[in-house]
Order: sequence, then structure tokens, then C-alpha cells
Amino acid sequence: MSTLLSSVIKASALAAVVGLVGCSQAASTPNGNEFVIDGMVFGLPEAEVFREDYTGPAVVGDTLSALPHLEPLTYSGNRTHEVRIDTFAQEVEVAPGVSFNAWTYGGAVPGPTLHVREGDRVIFTMKNRSDEEVIVTDPMKGGSPFFHQLAANPYQNNQPSISPMPHSMDFHSGTVAADDKWRTIAPGETIRFEWVANYPGVYMYHCGTPSVLMHTAMGQYGAVVVSPRGGFPTDHLVDREYVIVQSEFYLEDTGSGHIYNHQAAMARDPSHVTFNGHVSALVDEPLRAVEGERVRIYFLNAGPSDTSSFHVIGAIFDRVWYEGNVENEWRGMQTVLLGASNSAVMEFIVPEAGVYKLVDHEFADAERGAAGALIAAPRAR
Repeated sequence: MSTLLSSVIKASALAAVVGLVGCSQAASTPNGNEFVIDGMVFGLPEAEVFREDYTGPAVVGDTLSALPHLEPLTYSGNRTHEVRIDTFAQEVEVAPGVSFNAWTYGGAVPGPTLHVREGDRVIFTMKNRSDEEVIVTDPMKGGSPFFHQLAANPYQNNQPSISPMPHSMDFHSGTVAADDKWRTIAPGETIRFEWVANYPGVYMYHCGTPSVLMHTAMGQYGAVVVSPRGGFPTDHLVDREYVIVQSEFYLEDTGSGHIYNHQAAMARDPSHVTFNGHVSALVDEPLRAVEGERVRIYFLNAGPSDTSSFHVIGAIFDRVWYEGNVENEWRGMQTVLLGASNSAVMEFIVPEAGVYKLVDHEFADAERGAAGALIAAPRAR
């Protein structure tokens, strides 16, 4: 990161601390600064940073799910979502016998997937709990569906850990002043801010605290799906929906465990490339479908630095919406190329019963773990 950018971020963090009282007052009074352009809302309240005695569920919100699930939107029109995703350390496994002390959102790598509709408002709360042990394998009352889904597919073997560290949250789906909403908070602090889903798409969220490469590679990222206000033209045809997040890990074996290797990350030389955080995530727990069904995949390449050439062996993506926006439609694609933080909504028709391999067609990445499967059962005759 450049010296100039680091100076700007440090100055912003200092301004946040100095203005802490003012932030609390601004957040607690009606906001008269909002304005609308082309139906989109801007000028949201200033973020609030405070301390709270909170030890409850680390993930709260009824449309937050664990990969590869996507929680359905059961309401019409728009609504305001009260969302909490706390950040803390967890020992997680990325391949059999390969675990490391990850920095996480909600205890999983990748973090929970948030599903909202274009025009929805999100009131987001995050406590930096990196200085305490947080257990995610025993769901607490009031937590989101994320916990039960995580427990049903525990391939990461989550174990609580402590690793005090400043963190932040950067939602690519939000249109806000980054120096305010995405500010860094210390262990024990909580930040609360709002954003409006002005644009449909599949977006990345990640930690924006320097080194951003390190914080992201250590596990702080996830997906937000903003469904178009009017939906996709094939919504009535889709039989199955799944979310896949591709990402890289840069780990070295010390003999007594695995740790993050920053030199490898700078050289873009990953030890593992995964779908949904583990080389076996979509192998041990393959996606399911039936021949003749239309399958939709919300795909995010979280990087932090590599590209993805996603391909389903034996199928063709007949409809693809680049970045998940209905205005960006492609047809008949064999492979979808995505840079770091790029995404797409991809659909294909399952032609026959059988096994359909999911791969990053950059085969060096596939051999590092970016592979999985969809198993299709025969149709009822």
C-alpha cells in the first residue's frame, strides 16, 4: 500500500476517534442530509463508533446464510434489515490437515452471505471481538440461519481463537463515504452505519484495514447478493440456487502448524485455491440437482489477487449476468472469466443425470483445490 494511502487512512481513523461524541449524536437524531438521485438514496447518517457489553450471537439477521445457501426474500417491496456480523479469530481448516488462525467475519471463511433487494436499507453493526474467544459451533438464540447451516456442513472444523487486531468492514454493495463507514475499529469497539442497496448485483465485502491484502487473505471476506427490484427474467424457471465464493490462501507449514505467508501473497503464489473456503467443500458436499432443471449460481471471485475462469464440465451457461446486474447479459458461455472481486450470476440447464465437475479452468488453481461437483439425479419417468 502506498505511503499516501496509508497516511489518508490513518488520518481518517484519527478523525473518527476525535469525533466520537459527535458521531453518536448524529446517529441518534433524524438525518436530514439524505437525497435521492434517479431513485437511489445517498447522504446517509454518519457512522457511530462505541463500546458495548455484547456477548450474543456473532451473526444476526434473517437473510444471512452459510455457503452455498442463499436465504430467500420472503417479503415484497423494500424493507430495512438490521444486520450484525462481528469479527473475530477462529482456527479453520482449508484442506484436510491444514488449519490456520484465520481472521473472520462471523466465524467462517468466507463469511455469511447477505441477501437483500435493490432499494433495501441495511443498518449494519459490527463488534471487533478479536480479543475474545467466540464459539460458533453452538448456535445461540437470536442468531441467523447462518449458524444452523454452518453446523450442518462443518468442513472447516471451527475452533475459537484469540488474535487482537484492528479491523473494518468494506461493503462493495454500499455507496457511501469510505473514510466514514469503512473506518477501522480497535478490539472491543463496535461500529454501526447504514447503506442502501442502490444497485443490483453480487458484491464482495472485506476488511479494508492495511495491509488489505493480508486481512483479506487471512479470511475477512464474503458475499452480498442484491437481487434486482424486478427480478431476473428467468426467476420463474429456476429450480435451484447456490452461492459459490472462490478465494486463495497463502499458507506455509512451520512444522507445528500453518501460518500466513505474506511473501507468497505478494508473489501471487497461493498454497490453496478453494470454492467456499475448503478444498473439499463442494467435493464432500456436492451441489444437487435433477436432469432438466435450471440451476442458478451466484459466483464471486474474492481473490484477493487471482483471476477465476469458472467452468462446469458438461454444461454451457445459457444466461450470464456479469456482476449480477440484469443490464449486463451474456449468452452461451463455456467459461466465465472474473478478476478479483468480480462476480456473475450464471445459469445452465442440467442435460442428463450424472456428475458435473465445477472447476476453475485455470488448471493450476484447480489442482490447488478450486474444484467441486454437482450431482444430478434422473428425472421422474
